[in-house]
Amino acid sequence: MSVEEHLILGSIDQFLERDVRPHVKKLEHADEYPADIADKMAEIGLFGATISPDYGGLGLSASTYVKIVERVSAVWMSVSGIFNSHLIMCAAVERFGSEEMKSKYLPKFAAGEMRGGIALTESDCGTDLQSVRTRANLEGNTYLINGSKMWITNSIRGNVLAILAKTDPEAEPRYKGMSLFLVEKEMGYTTTKLSKLGYRGIDTGEVRLDGVRVPIANLIGAEEGRGLQQILAGLELGRINVAARGVGVARAALDDSVLYAQSRRTFGKPIAEHQSIQIKLADMVTRVEGARLLVDQAARVYDQGQRCDMEAGIAKLFATEAAMENAAEAMRIHGAYGYSPEYDIERYYRDAPLLCIGEGTNELQRLIIARQLVERNPL
Repeated sequence: MSVEEHLILGSIDQFLERDVRPHVKKLEHADEYPADIADKMAEIGLFGATISPDYGGLGLSASTYVKIVERVSAVWMSVSGIFNSHLIMCAAVERFGSEEMKSKYLPKFAAGEMRGGIALTESDCGTDLQSVRTRANLEGNTYLINGSKMWITNSIRGNVLAILAKTDPEAEPRYKGMSLFLVEKEMGYTTTKLSKLGYRGIDTGEVRLDGVRVPIANLIGAEEGRGLQQILAGLELGRINVAARGVGVARAALDDSVLYAQSRRTFGKPIAEHQSIQIKLADMVTRVEGARLLVDQAARVYDQGQRCDMEAGIAKLFATEAAMENAAEAMRIHGAYGYSPEYDIERYYRDAPLLCIGEGTNELQRLIIARQLVERNPL
């Protein structure tokens, strides 16, 4: 670990202990947006974590970024979603936007002055993004966008979204008819907050676009028909992020379980001395360490500029399943206390399932991994 990375992670740890951990239970149980926490994240630069310093960002590598995400998620996973979705949007603009678009928006994104995310999913379209129904029709020098998006992070409190829409619904193959637009809330889209089992506090909403007019300059990229490829490139980092969240949740479940097992006594001794509990703890720490190594490997491949959908998929699959398994085992170790909202275990148990669904289901990850495996090993 470099001196710079050590200082960055130290400041993140201080921020989490001072500004996040004391407020998690109250905000999470009330499903209240952590506005003060989000503002403090802007102050320390998290909204610009992976944006180039040329545009006011920190320019952090993916390898450093995932360490931040793990730390944040171990304290409160919801907080990591606020800047992750935002940074996927930023990556799309930085990699594919015009210089005019980058100069206009990226400094505001990096400062947290404008905060947003990506709007891909629809009510009957998630994994199969080529089936989106949102339409964008060019009329003069503006696009008229109509449609709706579902389960969109940062849609309520944020003020800008990268929206995937069909510009040519007759195109074959279908992905050639999709384009990505940077749409500010003041252009006219409306939002409604959605309730969730876990991942509470963060604003997840339905987005409605009824005749929203977007300047042609807000088409990301030089031409129509590139939207799906543009957003899939950003989702590589998104999947690595979700994998890092999995490591954080799995680690939190492990840490809480180790402490509890040492203090809880049955039959005259700490339960940590019972073989059945020792086996659970051994499996839990093995999952955490294995998941962390896989996330680090995916991040390093991403940093090298190589295609990493296979590595990201492996990390996402393993780490998020590790979070699920560790959360369940932590509840078993804690017994009735794990079922109580007074302990954090029930929150891990509610948060972990989302990780197996978001940024491409784990079923899809298995298909991506297998296809890449075959492609990389031809006869």
